[in-house]
Amino acid sequence: HHTTLSREWHERAKWGKKYEPCRAQEKAEKIAREQREKAPLKNPFIFVYVRQKLKDKRWSPETIAGRLPIDFPGESIHHETIYRYIYNHRKTWGMKLWKYLAKHRKRRMKKDGRKVKTTPYLRALPLVERPMEAEDRQVVGHWETDNLGGKVSDRQAVSGTTERKSRYTTLTLLKDKSSRTKMRSIKQKLSKLPDLFHKSLTIDNGPENAKHKLLKNVFEGGVYSCQPYNSWEKGSVENMFGRVRRFITKGTSLDTVDKHTIKTIEHWLNHTPRKCLNFRTPYEIMQQELESVNKQGGAFQVRM
Repeated sequence: HHTTLSREWHERAKWGKKYEPCRAQEKAEKIAREQREKAPLKNPFIFVYVRQKLKDKRWSPETIAGRLPIDFPGESIHHETIYRYIYNHRKTWGMKLWKYLAKHRKRRMKKDGRKVKTTPYLRALPLVERPMEAEDRQVVGHWETDNLGGKVSDRQAVSGTTERKSRYTTLTLLKDKSSRTKMRSIKQKLSKLPDLFHKSLTIDNGPENAKHKLLKNVFEGGVYSCQPYNSWEKGSVENMFGRVRRFITKGTSLDTVDKHTIKTIEHWLNHTPRKCLNFRTPYEIMQQELESVNKQGGAFQVRM
């Protein structure tokens, strides 16, 4: 059609330039390729939601995909789509969105384990004797604890304690690495909860847990220790520290970390939806448990 010829001429021969068919063809093919490129995410609304939760909240793609239909019924996206958007989309690679993921990896990698050194000491009760109710996570009050690894020369330490059912977590910045300091911090943190929430504690064989007998009167069900090199036996606290690594990467000196940072990370952990909780937050689960148990004087509140 003559209007097609006219439009092509005016677009490719502007400002008195000569019309060059080869250059015009290259331009047309480039436009065609860009037009056929798939959209990065499903629609503009989901695009904004995913970017906001990934960058501002530091949520994982699986958490984003699981929480989206709860926040906005009728909307959905698969977590693998978000991963492809982060790693494979040519327009987003330069944005380095992988920095907002838990492991900060430039390439997707297979999961691999690691070995942890242990120090022999007077062990607590063997884990096989722990009540079965702690295994199925149906009853609240069973806890796991460990210390976050830093540099060998660090004076400070970070202690983390996680409840198995709700995944509710307490983090404490310790002034030193002694076992007595750690046990006192656990006792102080959990004293804010009713006695019914002090059923058992699971530890490893590290020297920071050598004074576990100081907690004998705190946990009515006792203190239990894992087998050497069996870190998965306290998987809740190990998973929690994996999330903490988003903010305190490996190799970071814990002497450079302050209490405000630890408090901020603790708040993030307890207010981030979890897949294992049907995308509810640990704080929501813990409040529900407290309100169902404590009937006197109103609901018991955990201040975060």
